[in-house]
Amino acid sequence: MQPFHLAIPVHDLAAARAFYGQLLGCAEGRSAPEWVDFDFFGHQLVAHLDPDKRARVHHNVVDGHDVPVPHFGVVLEWSAWQQLAERLRASGVSFVIEPGIRFAGQVGEQATMFLHDPSDNALEFKAFRDPARLFAC
Repeated sequence: MQPFHLAIPVHDLAAARAFYGQLLGCAEGRSAPEWVDFDFFGHQLVAHLDPDKRARVHHNVVDGHDVPVPHFGVVLEWSAWQQLAERLRASGVSFVIEPGIRFAGQVGEQATMFLHDPSDNALEFKAFRDPARLFAC
């Protein structure tokens, strides 16, 4: 699988570095005064400075939860997801949707959690008990 590239607006590069670099553990790549690259779990995430960035709040109900739209994220291995969830809980992160399991015992059983970065970009981290079932119906 090829890595994706995603550029997102952030209101503060120092806050983005603290969140993506320190909290999530994403290594920093190239940077300039207006942007910074992160190795987002093997993918290229570029935080572009937009001092006027405003939160756009929209949610769709999915399985009884208000899922923020738009959002982005990554599918991790099961144990890596658990470790990240523990690290985020220990740091006091405020979750949009707390870490939990969806479709327990079913074909698409998955762990998922939602949170916002300091610029209100919504992220989802998920893991599948059986990674081969990522696209299974």
